Amino acid sequence: MTKPHGLGSAFLVRVKFVSRVVALCLAVGGCAYPQEYYPNREVRINDLPSVTSKSSDASDVLAASVEIILRDKEICCAKNSALEDSVQSADPKSLKDIAAKLQGRHRLSDGRPIMVTAEFVPATSLVSGTLLSTLSEKHPLLMEWNSHLYVVSGVIYSTTYTAEGARMDSILKIFLLDPRFSGQRREVTFDRSTDDWGKVEGLMTLKAARQ
Repeated sequence: MTKPHGLGSAFLVRVKFVSRVVALCLAVGGCAYPQEYYPNREVRINDLPSVTSKSSDASDVLAASVEIILRDKEICCAKNSALEDSVQSADPKSLKDIAAKLQGRHRLSDGRPIMVTAEFVPATSLVSGTLLSTLSEKHPLLMEWNSHLYVVSGVIYSTTYTAEGARMDSILKIFLLDPRFSGQRREVTFDRSTDDWGKVEGLMTLKAARQ
């Protein structure tokens, strides 16, 4: 797992950022400088269940991922759970199909209803604010990268406040859990500076509420 930058790296990031702003201002003939820049901020969920998939098969990885995210075996994915059939019928290599199969009203084994909210966000449309707010509310997400499913458990990001007071967040790293493994192999980091974002299909938010 990649370790977060230290203070030295944070200083270099800030210097590089300021240099780029100065260069841009010189090129366009003047602009407003940012008021504040905060690199390497972190939001992370540390209490997720240690669920490991039954096998490396994509369907088993999906079931384990949903169980980690929802943290309720009655909902998913114990035998006769509310989402058992929906998860099994979904294409585990398509977040869009997974979201379509899980979205909506379902019933627990005793007949009580639940409402599942599943939203697929393509990588090309991802807004950093959505990712940060979801994690801040202690809701992990599902991410497909290199045709494999991961659970998003946190991020490192930077925040810039402009002179006008506008806030801009940039995702630097994404912390992932690989349900296929336990131990150190379970923790994976997607680094925006070195990994190819073009190989990310997208992310999916997933929430369930008993009614």
